[in-house]
Amino acid sequence: MEGIVFINILVVLLIASIKQINEYERGLKFMLGKFSGILEPGWKIVIPVIQSYKKIDIRTKAVDVPDQEAITKDNVSARISAVIYYKVKDAKKAILEVEDFHYAIHQLAQTTMRNVIGEVELDELLASRDKVADRIKEIIEEASNSWGLSVSAVELKDIILPENMKRTMAKQAEAEREKRATIINSQGEVLAAQNLKKAAGIMGSTPGALHLRTLNSINDISSDQSNTIVFATPIEALRALEGFTKKGKK
Repeated sequence: MEGIVFINILVVLLIASIKQINEYERGLKFMLGKFSGILEPGWKIVIPVIQSYKKIDIRTKAVDVPDQEAITKDNVSARISAVIYYKVKDAKKAILEVEDFHYAIHQLAQTTMRNVIGEVELDELLASRDKVADRIKEIIEEASNSWGLSVSAVELKDIILPENMKRTMAKQAEAEREKRATIINSQGEVLAAQNLKKAAGIMGSTPGALHLRTLNSINDISSDQSNTIVFATPIEALRALEGFTKKGKK
């Protein structure tokens, strides 16, 4: 009877000693409180009481950094939010070198964002978001490397400006559009004037070209019955008619 009880106790201890490490996890094994090795994926034996272990997820994680109030180099206040993608590359460092690496990298991201935004002007922030994000990533990765973390990407989500700054930028953009429209219109007028000059030169040097153009215009206008056509007789034709009239009287 005692043997059966002993066997049952052994079976229970064996079952309690079996720990499963999933493929996307790594385990840290401790012997009497001291680190003794890394547990790879699979079933592992961890002897109760004298041994313990801690699992850690090594998949890529996304840290949503909430809006941070920051002041740019040219003293413009803005609220910036971002997303940071990172993963654990060294499970031992992530557990032994920092108390809570999730919290640590979250705080590091907030302070780094404010510092980097303070180094650039507003125009650069709006026009070169990728460049600013890369700078934030570089600083975070360098600082978190000692924690066994690897930062894969930093993306700036939103850049929220004060309302008065939005209105100022809208007015500036409208002025720029009007300036561009004026330039385009003036260029079109120059081209039109050049074409008219060229056409006038051709008509002036080609006998009968002006009359043909006049007839074509009359034909186009006459297609609409509501139009009234006033035909102007060339002065040369009137003088010729006047000459014929004088000859007839003689």
